[in-house]
Amino acid sequence: MSKLICRRILLKLSGEALMSAHGGSIDAAIVKRLASEVKELCDAGIQVGLVIGGGNILRGADKASEGLDRVTSDQMGMLATVINALALQDALEYLGQPVRVMSALRINQVCEDYIRRRAIRHLEKGRIVIFSAGTGNPFFTTDSAASLRAIEINAELMIKATKVKGVYSADPEKVPDALFYSRLTYDEALDQRLNVMDATALVLCRDNNLPMRVMNIFDQGAVMRLMQGADIGSLIQT
Repeated sequence: MSKLICRRILLKLSGEALMSAHGGSIDAAIVKRLASEVKELCDAGIQVGLVIGGGNILRGADKASEGLDRVTSDQMGMLATVINALALQDALEYLGQPVRVMSALRINQVCEDYIRRRAIRHLEKGRIVIFSAGTGNPFFTTDSAASLRAIEINAELMIKATKVKGVYSADPEKVPDALFYSRLTYDEALDQRLNVMDATALVLCRDNNLPMRVMNIFDQGAVMRLMQGADIGSLIQT
């Protein structure tokens, strides 16, 4: 096997990545495929932390715009991420992969509380750790939670998994001639408002010198190829 470029990563998945093309919130076949790819990383010796959004079930900001209290709606969104984390945990365990779900909200009957030192210990023991419930605070996205957790566990790389090749000057599905960026800095992403992640997440990565790859999660095997040194997606760094 090719030499791996890093040994500990944080993979950020959107909740929409789990959605069925027919409109279902969680597609079991997609969850199984994602679980298989993540397990392959662990089998290669990579320590994997995961953050998954809840947009396939509920977006707190959307509910707030409809008149629901913002704090309440964000708490509902946090719980949606726990549902997705449990689905992915089940698929990974079916494959024989040890995994722990840790929540920023206290839900002891279904998952562990998030404790940084315990999370790192799980990773060192070869367990995948799925960080759920965002940061546990309203007004923060799961992008911000991913950046925060990546920094806390000393990840060498954060991977933002999307449904497109990487970072573009505009949505390539709406603007066919949008410019693709293979390399850019965090300041460029912020200044140009490229909507890679929210500003808080980008600033956290920039200030802590954490590199990020943005890539297409639906390109099967791409994450492993990236770990083996392939130049895939867009690289953002300080």
